[in-house]
Amino acid sequence: MVLLVAVVVGLGFGAGDQYLGSLVTLGSWTKTLSLLSAPWLVLPFAFGCSQLRASRAAITGLVVTMSALVGYFLMIMGPFEGGEWNLNLHEARGLFLSNTLNIFGGLVTGPLYGFLGQRWQTRRAWTSAALVAGALCFEPFALTVAGRAFPGESTIVWTFEIIAGIGMAAYFLVAAIAYRRRHSSLVVRN
Repeated sequence: MVLLVAVVVGLGFGAGDQYLGSLVTLGSWTKTLSLLSAPWLVLPFAFGCSQLRASRAAITGLVVTMSALVGYFLMIMGPFEGGEWNLNLHEARGLFLSNTLNIFGGLVTGPLYGFLGQRWQTRRAWTSAALVAGALCFEPFALTVAGRAFPGESTIVWTFEIIAGIGMAAYFLVAAIAYRRRHSSLVVRN
């Protein structure tokens, strides 16, 4: 059942991300928000948190990420983006080649962040928390350093992304402290 939900949510996430980026009449913030990578890591992490076994978490993370990419690609090719739903081999090859980094990146990050979500859920692993919160907090800086920040991008989106990362880090800290206290009190009682 979780995999079915992962497919549906992934398709919606990817399609929504692509559609949001096309709403440039609303301002540059829509394009900036659509270009963020960190939400694509938070998605498999969240689904990984729903699993108790690491292998299932990795599979779920992969499924939700690949479904999101399919939703993204379908939106590009669909009538909302000026496409006509007549995918042929030439177009599929072009889509694949122009998105090779995204596809292979998703093949790595989907299972990895799904696994990290499971580790957070079952063990309150601080590395998992740091990697997901850090992705949100440091993406704007990484884009700037890498020279991938474009003129006209909305800094308000980056500000909210950093605030979301800090909020997530604070939640992780509080939850980890509570988990450790509960765990130590159980050990002391036994």
